[in-house]
Amino acid sequence: MRPAIFLDRDGTILDELGYLTPDAELTIYPWSLDAIRLLRRGGFAIVVLTNQGGIARGLYTREFVEETHRRLDERFRAAGAIVDGWYFCPHHSEALLPEFSGPCTCRKPEPGMALEAARTFGLDLQRSWVIGDQWRDIALGHAVGSRTVLVHTGHGRSQDAHWPADVARPTMTSDTLIAAAASILG
Repeated sequence: MRPAIFLDRDGTILDELGYLTPDAELTIYPWSLDAIRLLRRGGFAIVVLTNQGGIARGLYTREFVEETHRRLDERFRAAGAIVDGWYFCPHHSEALLPEFSGPCTCRKPEPGMALEAARTFGLDLQRSWVIGDQWRDIALGHAVGSRTVLVHTGHGRSQDAHWPADVARPTMTSDTLIAAAASILG
């Protein structure tokens, strides 16, 4: 079983836009492709985990998210930054669409997406890392027994100042994903 890097999407590898709607412009952080290439060379599987509550709120569809991930995957692959899997949770506690309301096991901080990826790709969660810009990413990492990095992009800096008392702090913090990759790889 190999270790993985579980990456949050918005605010970690892409500019944080709030809800990424069909008319929004995707901006990949300039260091994301290099960081993913380095982490893959270091022997890690790369898996993106993202909450997409905009589906539940009727802002966009599952198909839009799947198409967005397909386009991103093409851009990443063209740059040699291979992502093994793209996972998203369509649920939200304030859902307007009934099929996406109620509790679920996949919305971060719940561990469902990471556990599914671990089963699919044969991943060793104890040797893995979760990297994200929100406490939810860090809580997910702790829930599955992985080490964690809070990046100070996206919501990261404000999260540091308003950390929930019942959530363990991250294993480490880094300014950006490339800085996190350098620390993880030593």
